Amino acid sequence: MIKPHLFSRTLYALLLLVAGAALPALYACLSTGERDVPQSQLPFATVSPDVPDVVVFAGDTLRLDRADLRERMDREQCAFTYMHASTLLALKRANRYFPVIEPILRQEGVPDDLKYLAVIESSLDERAYSPAHAAGLWQFIEATGRQYGLEVNDHIDERYHVEKATRAACRYLKDAYARYGDWLTVAASYNAGQGRISRELERQEADRATDLWLNKETTRYMFRLLAAKELFANPRRFGFCLRRSQLYPPVKYTYVEVDTPIASLTDFAREHGLLVRQLKEANPWIQGYTLQNRSRRRYRIAIPDSASLHYRPQDTRPHDPAWVID
Repeated sequence: MIKPHLFSRTLYALLLLVAGAALPALYACLSTGERDVPQSQLPFATVSPDVPDVVVFAGDTLRLDRADLRERMDREQCAFTYMHASTLLALKRANRYFPVIEPILRQEGVPDDLKYLAVIESSLDERAYSPAHAAGLWQFIEATGRQYGLEVNDHIDERYHVEKATRAACRYLKDAYARYGDWLTVAASYNAGQGRISRELERQEADRATDLWLNKETTRYMFRLLAAKELFANPRRFGFCLRRSQLYPPVKYTYVEVDTPIASLTDFAREHGLLVRQLKEANPWIQGYTLQNRSRRRYRIAIPDSASLHYRPQDTRPHDPAWVID
């Protein structure tokens, strides 16, 4: 039996060894300006990321020397920094979804920065579903999804179709920009609706939504967008140290076009060498376990490449090298 005092000394020595091994990695993770942290009595320090003096979003410059703007930015930077799980998962998923979203934004003539709307709407979870019944990466409600060209019914819900929902979001964003001429005001309307934002701009005699008195959610929404861009530009500055092997790699697909019903997705999956779970994960827009297609529409069903179904960390490439530390 180990004597209590000997056990305590052994445990203490082990803790010192582990802490010593971890310190170089922690030190390397911190940016130069954040190494000068006051001595803490705890084995970690909680710091507040510096608020930039100026942010540029979609080509528009916003100065943050006005007190209310600066504090709103500070709040959202702190929120992203200390919502560890959500922020980590969004960074990992971005490696999979940004390569899909970015080319569509370019094709549609929408600034690249608008991809961060999907980050703050869903944390890039393509199956996200809100209490307000908004769905998918871009969190469309049913009526707005249909208005911008998505099929939404009991059998098909294209709000969960990444490419189609992204194009629908682009159509909304361009409509709103034609109305407001300011991308942050467009973002506010994506959250609150164009009707509400237009009424408040008129009532408060303001030119842009960042100057409006709005409900708390929409007030925060615009600065969550700005904070997301800051964090994704340099995650290490905010304490997020990912290795490339920890990112989620893009999935490669082949496509099968169908214009007839599919009586059993389980059988269809088996015919293509997949579990039904894998087929559904690649095509979450198909509701249920059949494809009802009485109208004989043509659908493209994604079949994941066999290599994409297995974890191959040595092959993972960062979409943005700034996201990783190796």
